[in-house]
Amino acid sequence: MRQESTFFEGAEASLLYIAKSLRDAKDLEDLLTAEGLDYGVETDEYEGGVVFRRTRVGAFFYVLPETRSRAAAFIKSKGYTPSKVE
Repeated sequence: MRQESTFFEGAEASLLYIAKSLRDAKDLEDLLTAEGLDYGVETDEYEGGVVFRRTRVGAFFYVLPETRSRAAAFIKSKGYTPSKVE
């Protein structure tokens, strides 16, 4: 279930996935909510492109460190590639 930033106070949120399109972000939100996983999402900038690199905006999905393994395995089973652990 989507959580506000106060949910992560006192804990270091772990980056789970960067959605690069609105459709991708909405689909992932639906999947995480249906699975009952707590997550936070915020927009931020990332660099993209192979030949012509430029700054783009994406939806960054975060989870608590203790649920990251479960959340990563779940989204991987749905065809998403989780972000590498920092």
